[in-house]
Amino acid sequence: MLNTAYADGLLSEETFAHRLDRVFADRLIDPRALIGDLSLRTAPSRWHEKLRGAAAAALGTVRLTGSERAEPPAVLLALDWNGGKSELVLGRSRDCDVVLSSGAVSRRHAKLFFRDGNWVIRDLGSTNGTRVNGVHVGRCRLRPGDRVALGDALLRID
Repeated sequence: MLNTAYADGLLSEETFAHRLDRVFADRLIDPRALIGDLSLRTAPSRWHEKLRGAAAAALGTVRLTGSERAEPPAVLLALDWNGGKSELVLGRSRDCDVVLSSGAVSRRHAKLFFRDGNWVIRDLGSTNGTRVNGVHVGRCRLRPGDRVALGDALLRID
């Protein structure tokens, strides 16, 4: 898992080496402390893609009743995929690079790193957590089109 996370750009060389040192130095290893913040992404299978397409087609014909709520619109977060900026802090504080005004967003909620041609998001111990495409993550590689929820603030990555 560590090797894959390093190869995918989720971990820097320093973090990878530090975690490997912990593996070899400790007699007892807590997997949650070692890899609990990593969220690896795999390519969806053909079956998964067909199921997603069928679900999207079916949902397109369903109308919402008064008791159901549509997902709030996401704010577009346009990232530089050429590496012009290597780190961004997202949060409620005015000192952050991306300021979100929602009270459900922590002052310093998450950090984005540009590494090996990919943006990686890391939750900074926020109160309400960080989700990518509905999955709670500690650290995850982002792709264009991903929907990132910081508390109740919703961002679409481009």
